[in-house]
Amino acid sequence: MGPLTGIRVVEIAGIGPGPFCAMMLADMGADVIRVDRSSAVRGGDAADPPKDLLNRGRRSLGVDLKSPDGVAVVMSLVSAADAMLEGFRPGVAERLGIGPGDCLERNPRLVYGRITGWGQEGPYASAAGHDLNYIALAGALHSIGREGDAPVPPLNLVGDFGGGGMYLAFGMVCALLEARSSGRGQVVDAAMVDGAASLMTAFHGLAAAGYWSERRGANMLDTGAHFYNVYETADAEYITLGPIEPQFYDELRRLLGLNGSEWDQQTDSSAWPELKKKLAAVVAQRTRAEWCELLEGTDCCFAPVLSLSEAPEHAHNVARGTFGEVAGQVQPNPAPRFSRTPGSIRRPPPHAGQHTDEILREAGFDSGDIASLRASGAVA
Repeated sequence: MGPLTGIRVVEIAGIGPGPFCAMMLADMGADVIRVDRSSAVRGGDAADPPKDLLNRGRRSLGVDLKSPDGVAVVMSLVSAADAMLEGFRPGVAERLGIGPGDCLERNPRLVYGRITGWGQEGPYASAAGHDLNYIALAGALHSIGREGDAPVPPLNLVGDFGGGGMYLAFGMVCALLEARSSGRGQVVDAAMVDGAASLMTAFHGLAAAGYWSERRGANMLDTGAHFYNVYETADAEYITLGPIEPQFYDELRRLLGLNGSEWDQQTDSSAWPELKKKLAAVVAQRTRAEWCELLEGTDCCFAPVLSLSEAPEHAHNVARGTFGEVAGQVQPNPAPRFSRTPGSIRRPPPHAGQHTDEILREAGFDSGDIASLRASGAVA
């Protein structure tokens, strides 16, 4: 029974940040109903769930959002929900008749969450884009990469998931808390460009204080420093070293035998390029497993670079239960953790439309109503 048990959320199916937000809410106990497009309904065996793990934890019904009867179905769900979320381009939800005005008129207590790349207004608002574009405009991408190289896309973690879905989830929970005292819902406008910019707050502060250069790969945290970097091992694997604090740096020197006076220049950025070369040569003398044997559990700020398949098997992740298995699929367990009301993965990802009848019956539709909706194509 997670901390959001008792909260019902209607999710209009989308990609990327919207499903990630809905997954977070479902992991924490919310009853999330996913409204999939009727055209996406293909059937499927419930014993063999889809592999799209972002859709875990919720039920699905198939609806034709271009059908008046399909819109009426969605609005009936909205009337009994605490929150709704959608990820359309600006204006699309309004044209479909499920925009915030329509939904808040139907349910004044509703928290209406919407996620876009560029936001609901501005010169780029109606343009297509993806994570890479949003973090570029936010000033985040420019800072990620090694000196002399082009910026490196950090997967789609910074825009879609960190700056998008996670900010939307945070905003919706904030609005749900406020609605409990005010009795009034509101719109949560989460834009990935805003979220990515927000994630860069600390670096704006560092730059203002004169501690951050806009030259890529020249700073302590962007691979500029020898003591905060990724190094290749003798077996072509990689390890990370990050002993920023002097006492941790001293521990690294002790364990690696870095006794020369040149290693005293930890904070001298002019010495970093040469020290990176020397430290790389030291690391290249042993395998990743040998470095793990020497450095794991010490205060030199070490961890091996693990692949997707390796991470669930590491002893630390096993001890904490960081990963689990649902319906035969290994996946990260819900985070963060709660001492009294822990989250859980309530069910595997549904096939589109898998729970249509079940959800409609809960919403008050009888067998005749459901048959009529199917016959008209409003639901699938």
